[in-house]
Amino acid sequence: MTRFLPLVEDAQGPLFDALNRIGPIILGTNLPNVLPNHPYLLLDQNSPLDIDQIVAWLDAGVEKVILPFAYAKEVIGIIPEDRLLLLLDVANFSAVSDKVRSGVSGALLKTPEIDLDMISSISKFFSDSAIHVWSDSPSPPSTFTVRALLGIGANLVLPSAQLTLSATTTTQLNVADLFLAPIVSDRPDGLFPTVVSTESGHSLGLVYSSAESVKESIATGKGVYQSRKHGLWRKGETSGATQDVVSIRLDCDSDSLEFKVVQHGTGFCHLPQQSCFGDLRGLPALESVLKSRFQTAPPGSYTKRLFDDPELLRSKIMEEADELCRAQTKEEVAFEAADLFYFALTKCISFGVGIPDIERSLDKKAKRVTRRPGNAKPQWSKSPKKPPPPTSSAPVESDTPIRMRSSNLSSVTREERALLLRRPVLKSDEMIAKVKPIVSEVRKRGDAALLEFTAKFDKAQLSTTCIFPPYSKSSMELPADVKDAIDKAYANIKKFHQAQSDGSTLKVETMPGVVCSRFARPISRVGLYIPGGTAILPSTALMLGVPAQVAGCKEVVFATPPRPDGSITPEVMYVAELVGASAILKAGGAQAVAAMAYGTETVPKVDKIFGPGNQWVTAAKMLVQNDTDALVSIDMPAGPSEVLVIADHTANPAFVAADLLSQAEHGIDSQVVLVAVSLSKEHLSAIEDEVDKQARALPRVEIMRQSVAKSIIVKASSIEEAIGFSNDYAPEHLILHLENASQHVKMIDNAGSVFVGPYTPESCGDYASGTNHTLPTNGYARQFSGVNTLSFQKHITSQEITSDGLKVLGPVVATLADCEGLGAHANAVRIRLGTL
Repeated sequence: MTRFLPLVEDAQGPLFDALNRIGPIILGTNLPNVLPNHPYLLLDQNSPLDIDQIVAWLDAGVEKVILPFAYAKEVIGIIPEDRLLLLLDVANFSAVSDKVRSGVSGALLKTPEIDLDMISSISKFFSDSAIHVWSDSPSPPSTFTVRALLGIGANLVLPSAQLTLSATTTTQLNVADLFLAPIVSDRPDGLFPTVVSTESGHSLGLVYSSAESVKESIATGKGVYQSRKHGLWRKGETSGATQDVVSIRLDCDSDSLEFKVVQHGTGFCHLPQQSCFGDLRGLPALESVLKSRFQTAPPGSYTKRLFDDPELLRSKIMEEADELCRAQTKEEVAFEAADLFYFALTKCISFGVGIPDIERSLDKKAKRVTRRPGNAKPQWSKSPKKPPPPTSSAPVESDTPIRMRSSNLSSVTREERALLLRRPVLKSDEMIAKVKPIVSEVRKRGDAALLEFTAKFDKAQLSTTCIFPPYSKSSMELPADVKDAIDKAYANIKKFHQAQSDGSTLKVETMPGVVCSRFARPISRVGLYIPGGTAILPSTALMLGVPAQVAGCKEVVFATPPRPDGSITPEVMYVAELVGASAILKAGGAQAVAAMAYGTETVPKVDKIFGPGNQWVTAAKMLVQNDTDALVSIDMPAGPSEVLVIADHTANPAFVAADLLSQAEHGIDSQVVLVAVSLSKEHLSAIEDEVDKQARALPRVEIMRQSVAKSIIVKASSIEEAIGFSNDYAPEHLILHLENASQHVKMIDNAGSVFVGPYTPESCGDYASGTNHTLPTNGYARQFSGVNTLSFQKHITSQEITSDGLKVLGPVVATLADCEGLGAHANAVRIRLGTL
C-alpha cells in the first residue's frame, strides 16, 4: 500500500536501493536499464505527446504514467484508467471534468504549500481515486503532516533531495521515519508484528520490529528485527542464514509489517526447516528440491539426466504438454499439469530461473497495454483431427502402443521413489466448497430441493423421492442367468460376512468382584450409496446390503440415481429385495448424501453412510461427517480405483495383463502398478505386449489407453523389496503372481484385499467370491479396513462391581480422582465405601 512517493532524479546508489524496498518510485523519462519495483513515470509537460511511447513504457513495466492535464483528453480512453495519474496545479483543478476524473486513477497535485482543507476537498472530488501531494516548499513537512495527509486520503510526494538515510534534519527527512510515520502499535512494548515471507509470498515466520530495526533493514537491505529478549536481531549474524530484503510493506491498518526476503542458508526457523510453519509444499517445495538436485544429484539419477540432457528434457516437456492438452477431467488436468510443472521448472532451474522470476514475468505480461492477437504459431495452429466415430462397437485402432512407464527400485532416489508412491492430489477442500450449497439446500428445503437437484443432475423428473416395500415384481424382472448369478454371489457374500459377525459377549474379571464386558449392537440406521444412472452396479448393492443385513441393521436405505424415466435398474431392485432394504432413495450425488444425513419429509435419516461414488459424493460424505448437527459417520475416504500386481518368473503374461486392465478400465484416473520381481526383458516385454493386445480388443480401450499411459512398472530385485514397496504404496487391490504365493501373504501389512495366486483374479472379489469390494484407496489401506460386517456394528462396554470388589478398587479410583483434582469423582466412590 502506497504511503508516500519519492521523486528520484538519480536511479542508483544506496538511497535509491532503500527507496526501492519500501514502495513505488517516481522517475523521469530517462529510465534506467533495470526498472525498480512498480515505478511511476512523470512526463515532461514541455515534451510533445507520444502515445505510442507511453504504451511502450507501460509494456516495459511502468506501473503508472503521470501526465500533464493538457494531455488528458488525448490519452483518456486509449490508455487504461488504472495506469494513469493526472498532474494538476492547484490553479487548474477546477477545470477537471467528470470525464477526465473518471478516466484516471487519481491525481498528483502540485501546490505551493500543504493546505489540508483544500487537499481534503480535492480528495473528495476524486472520491475513491488516489491523491498525491507535491509541495514546492524547499523544506520537507513534518511526520505529523504526513499522518494528517494520510488521514484525509492523500499521500506525500517528496523529491529525493529532501530524503536521507541519516538522521532527520530541518532540510531532509529520514526515509524510515517517513515510512513509519503512519504505523501504530497496540503492544505495551511498542513493537510491530512482522510477517516474513519468501518472494513468492510463502510465510517463513512471525517476528517483531522496532523503528530502529526497520531503519537498519531499509538502509542495509538485510533482515533486521527486534528480539523481545535480546534486542536488535540481525538475522544470520551468527548462523550465516542471512536474508536479503526485497520489499517492506505496511498492512492496510498500519499496525503490522510484511518483509519479503531472499533467505540464505539453512532457513528462517531455528529448527531444521525453512519456515516456522513447517516444510514448504507445492511449487516452492519442488523448486527447493530441484535446486538441491541441480547441485548434488548423483550421476545416473533421473533428475541428473534431465539436467545433463537438454534434448531429453525438451522431449519430456513436449510430451507432458501434449498429455495436458488431451486431459478431459479436472483430476486428469491437475495430474498432467503437475507433471508439466515439474519438467518446466527443471528447465527453469537449469537456467537459474526461479519462481519469483516467473511471477515477475507474469505480472509484467498482465500489465501490458498492447495485446498480441493470441493466435498459435503455424506448427501448432491446426487442431489434431478427431477420428470419425466408429460404426460399430469395435474399439478405435491406433498405431501408438499402449504402454506403461518403467522405473527401477535399485536406482531411484528417495525423492523419485516418493513420486512412484504418489497418488493424484485430491483437492477435497475445493470440492467440499462446491457441494456445500447443495447439501445446505437439501438440509433446509428437504424434498423440494432434492427433487430439483434430481431433475438438474440426474435428468429425471420425479414426483416422489423414495420407494418403500413391498417392491413390485415388475420392478425386479431379470433374465434367468443374471438372477442366478446374483443369487450365487449373494450366498457367498452372506456366508463370508456371517462368519465375521460378532454375536458373543466378552466378559473379563479384571480383579475379584470387578467384571468388564463388551458386546456388539448393530448400527440402527444405515444409508448405502450405490452409483447408478447409466451404469448397473448390483455388485455394490450386494457388497453393502449383505453385511448390513447380517449385522441386523433395523433400517437400510439404498440411494441410487434413477434412470431418465425415474425408475431404478431391476438388478438393484432385486438386491434391495434380497437384503431387506427399508427404502430406496431415487437420487445420486451430494443431494442424496445430504438427504440421508439430515433426513427429509420422506427420506429417513441414517446414522452412517457407506458406499463409493464420484468426487461430489466423496466431498459430501466428508462434509456431513464433520457437521455435529448431522450426527452421521461414513465408511472411509475414497479415491480412484487402484491395483498393484507383484509378478515373478512364474507369472503368466496374459494373466498379469488382464489383471492390470481390469482396473485400468474403471477410469482415466485409475491407479495401476506392476511390480516386476527380477523379470527378464523378454518376460516383461511379453506382459507389455499382452497389455497392448488385450486392451485393443476390449470395449473401453480409449479409457485404458489413457490410464495405462500413466501407470507404472516398478522393477524390484527381490520379493522382499517388491512387498516392501507394496506396503508403502498400500494398494486397494493387491494381486500376487508369485511362486508359492500363499507363503508370502504373511509379509503383507497394508492392502485393501489380497488376491493370491494365478487363478485368483481381482474380478472375483469384485463380484462373488464372498469378500467385500468396498475397499480403502489412495493409500488409506495403511489405517482403514475394507467394509465388513463389523463396519455395521458398534461395540458397547459394561462393568459390574460387587461390594467386595469396590472395597479393593474404590481406593485406587479415589486416589487417581484426587490426583486429577476431580473431587466429585472421588466422592462417588467414597460415599459408597462409607456404607460398607
